[in-house]
Amino acid sequence: MTPNPQPKPERHPTIPTASAILDTGEIIEMVYRPDERRTLFVRSLDGAWEYDTAVDLPSGERLVPYSPRNNLLKHDVVLLPSGPEEYGSDSELLSEIKGFIHRYVDVSPLFEEIASYYVLLSWIYDAFNELPYLRVRGDYGSGKTRFLLTVGSLCYKPIFASGASTVSPLFRILDAFRGTLIIDEGDFRLSDEKAEVVKILNNGNARGFPVLRSEVSGRKEFDPRAYTVFGPKLVASRGFFEDRALESRFLTEEMGQGRLREDVPINLPESHKEEALRLRNRLLLFRLRNLGKPRTLEEALDRSLEPRLNQIFSPLLSIIDDADAREDLKELARRYNRELVSDRGMETEAQLLEVIRDLAASSADGRLTVKEIAGLFADRHAEDYERKITTKWIGFLLRKKLNLKPWRSSNGAFVISASESPKLAHLYEKYGISDDAREELAEDGPSANMLFPEGSSEHVNL
Repeated sequence: MTPNPQPKPERHPTIPTASAILDTGEIIEMVYRPDERRTLFVRSLDGAWEYDTAVDLPSGERLVPYSPRNNLLKHDVVLLPSGPEEYGSDSELLSEIKGFIHRYVDVSPLFEEIASYYVLLSWIYDAFNELPYLRVRGDYGSGKTRFLLTVGSLCYKPIFASGASTVSPLFRILDAFRGTLIIDEGDFRLSDEKAEVVKILNNGNARGFPVLRSEVSGRKEFDPRAYTVFGPKLVASRGFFEDRALESRFLTEEMGQGRLREDVPINLPESHKEEALRLRNRLLLFRLRNLGKPRTLEEALDRSLEPRLNQIFSPLLSIIDDADAREDLKELARRYNRELVSDRGMETEAQLLEVIRDLAASSADGRLTVKEIAGLFADRHAEDYERKITTKWIGFLLRKKLNLKPWRSSNGAFVISASESPKLAHLYEKYGISDDAREELAEDGPSANMLFPEGSSEHVNL
């Protein structure tokens, strides 16, 4: 009789992995040591950590790090730390980040601070559901690429899109590595490529909105795949995006509007890469210590700020334990809010609101006709516009820009009633023309009541 063959040992599938958070709360992070031609895992639970070559899951699957021969790693398309390194306090780490950015990039002091906090946020971004983007805007030779290389090299698993010949691989790289996308809009010149970039940006600031792409299975079956694109992003562009909702997700700095600081090197030295690696190692330890900490965004909110700014700064505030650093960031958010209100105060809507405010002050019953508003607006601002100031255009601005609802009275005139007063009070504050808003702007001195010129070194556009 032929003996029964011995059963073959069960082989569990191996899954190349850049990072993972297990059900136990354990954090798995891949590190890369090119000199040793080696990749490893760092495993961390409750702040303690150790190295390992693989991680076996209860399901029988085995997580393994990507090969050190992977082209994305060999050619610096994706940058990783080489191992955790002690950094001291959060405040000391933040100071090192800020010093590194200041040495190699010429941006305004305000944006330098924002970029430093954004680096920290990128390392624990997956603890949040919504994220802002960081952007620099300017022409060729304005320093955009230097900013991307310097700040990007400190962010969590930076993915440099210039290393991709087309947009198509970006979806797979983002889904596999779940890192920070570093992208220069100018790298993608074709309209369909730019449309794909916009798709990544539109879906990538909030968790739970993957991008669906057509795939065909081995059996020729149509099987669309969802690619996760959620994560921090650094963007360089020459102009604005047409989508205003997308524009509002950016914290933006205008580049190249003044002479380069004398102490900024024209070419990056070799020490730049070494410094960046050392900081990534310290930031890896920051992630291991801080990712699992409980945090409540509501506690970080400042209700005096614009809702969009609260959405942007609340995650940043919640990651900082140091009391001094938290207060510095809160003041930074207030300054940003004041600049935003000051900027908005020079728009057509603000001019229109000033006219409404002044007419309402002299109205006996609080009712204003659109004709009266158009007449006073034309008297004050006709020379500011090439177009004719008409009642129809003013009515359009009232409805579409300020969301006010004129109604037709019994004599046929369109009227804004006194019932719109609460909405108007909010708009006065939003556009910086209420007494309280003007007093707050005046706290920063004369410059706070001026619109920073578009493209000036101090201008930051949200």
